[in-house]
Amino acid sequence: MKENELKSAHDEQEARLRERLLLGRAVPGDRLMLADATLLAALDGSRVLTPNERQALSASPLTLRRFRQLSLERQAAPSQSPQAANDPVWTGSSGMLRAAATATALESLATDDGCWTLHFLSQGEGWQVILGLSAEAPFAPRLLRERVMVRVIDGGGAIILQGRLDADGECECSWPFATPPARHFQMYGAGFAVEPVPA
Repeated sequence: MKENELKSAHDEQEARLRERLLLGRAVPGDRLMLADATLLAALDGSRVLTPNERQALSASPLTLRRFRQLSLERQAAPSQSPQAANDPVWTGSSGMLRAAATATALESLATDDGCWTLHFLSQGEGWQVILGLSAEAPFAPRLLRERVMVRVIDGGGAIILQGRLDADGECECSWPFATPPARHFQMYGAGFAVEPVPA
């Protein structure tokens, strides 16, 4: 019995040491590689990380620390009953640039849950970005009623668009980067997320 307890304590110490080494690494130019919405979806099991996302997570100590922090916050939060699929609570949505979209000029991107669409309109030498909320989204009535402030971030955590939804469930701005949308998303892991902006 004592031998098992000693082995368990030793294994726990080893795991903590491994964790400390992994999280404490210094990687030049490290930044958040995955959006909170993607990490939270992985934590609650609603979405599995893709191989590219897993690789980005393991290569970035900063993203690993954020993942650990979100995990600890989730464990510390009071336990709630599982939400129904049509529960109007929304904490974020994420999506990916599909390979087919990189062959032509990017016109739109949708989140994996189908609730949000990003439209890209060519304007002179740049683009206009329009975020649209689907009327079919279970949380749409609440978001429209409360005129929620939302933001769209790329896979590197940079803000693409931020603003308050209008009465039609839309928000728009000029594309903020010099690189075209499809190329920009490819440069940052092909992922993006729509998140509520904390009040």
